[in-house]
Amino acid sequence: MGRDETAPCVFCEIIAGERPAHLVLEAPDAVAFLDARPLFKGHTLLVPREHHETLPDLPPDRVGPFFQHAQRLSRAMEDTLGAAGSFVAMNNRVSQSVPHLHVHIVPRERKDGLRGFFWPRHRYADGAEAAGYAARLRAALAH
Repeated sequence: MGRDETAPCVFCEIIAGERPAHLVLEAPDAVAFLDARPLFKGHTLLVPREHHETLPDLPPDRVGPFFQHAQRLSRAMEDTLGAAGSFVAMNNRVSQSVPHLHVHIVPRERKDGLRGFFWPRHRYADGAEAAGYAARLRAALAH
């Protein structure tokens, strides 16, 4: 399921300098900018310069360098903004508001009102059901 190539990608426009954004990081392989609708001040989006819709679409040799940028941004949330920690997250397709791979790096404070994950948790019926899910995933990764 690919994106509509005729529709402009907001993040590609930011990368190309065609749309304004408050840039935080410019690297040969990635760009980071402040989220236009931040959870907290300093909420940053990290995107690869090349258009890739989801994490599985990012070439394997680019995953490590891309997440090194996320690591640096996470550290900056604490060292520069004085945050107690950070929340680092991404969506792939579901709840992905812009179909261009992006990682949210959000400064956090204790009792800041952000309640971990924003969706209900679902327990496994028992250990056997959990073991079945783990076995299915292990089998998929073995191929």
